Amino acid sequence: MNLHGVKIGALTTPNNVFLAPLAGYTNGVFRNICRGLGAGLTFTEMVSAKGLCYGSEKTEQLLYTDENYDGINAVQIFGNDPAYMRRACESEALAPFDLVDINMGCPVPKIYKNGEGSALMNDIPLAQRIISECKKSGKLVSVKFRTGLDDSRLITPEFAKACEDAGADMITVHGRTRDKMYSGEVNFAEIAAAKRAVKIPVIANGGVFCRADAEKLLGETGADGVAVARGAMYAPWIFSEITGGETPDKRGICAAQMQKTVEIYGEKFATVFMRKMFAFYLKGAAGAAAYRETLFRAASTQELSEILKEMPL
Repeated sequence: MNLHGVKIGALTTPNNVFLAPLAGYTNGVFRNICRGLGAGLTFTEMVSAKGLCYGSEKTEQLLYTDENYDGINAVQIFGNDPAYMRRACESEALAPFDLVDINMGCPVPKIYKNGEGSALMNDIPLAQRIISECKKSGKLVSVKFRTGLDDSRLITPEFAKACEDAGADMITVHGRTRDKMYSGEVNFAEIAAAKRAVKIPVIANGGVFCRADAEKLLGETGADGVAVARGAMYAPWIFSEITGGETPDKRGICAAQMQKTVEIYGEKFATVFMRKMFAFYLKGAAGAAAYRETLFRAASTQELSEILKEMPL
């Protein structure tokens, strides 16, 4: 694995293995755990620009960052109004963040139908106005997008160049079209075409579930780094594996994640959230189905702690 820092404007990351933003999962506790396991950069869940402009309490909760986090603070925002996007970047809520990532790849229907996320790939001039307005805030700006809307409309290098021309400091390319959502083969050639089209860093995203996947993605695309999404959700220790770190105490990590989640988000949220996370962490383990049934019957983090002691991690 060719590990190296990635220069984003005036910042340089510790390495080129990043945690991609994951709606509903990359909260402050999870990001801090992934950073501790070796992630060179982590992103918040996607946050509504309008929600930030109107001071939504729920929106600002998504921005919580652990006081012990020692990495570059990066946030992902979404929206389709250049003025609101700039206001969000200039908001007090985003003051602690060094890098703002603009979501131009979310395929979820309610986001797409609202003209946000991957819908912005339909309107390159609007996408460029959004990027340039966000840059006026003085923040470093990156953009995450897909290879196109479907295989008949692959526009990766064109869109990559448009992002660079509008002022983006980095791009992340999810190597699937919008219609494929999160499944199907990753299009290495399209990510490679984006890399050839621009001078700014290009991060490849899609299909990384182990070190070999990360090495193949980098090797096939020539990208500057990889962004791990579902692979981290199933096993945050993937960052230790990819970066060659020490073998982590998985059970200890799970216990620490649950404890901190209770402290920050409360018992009710922590019980529901950690049931899901522990179920993900069981992927591929012997007897996983039976353990998942037990997990989803748990009514408290205390019950989850007892189940954790026996889980085959």
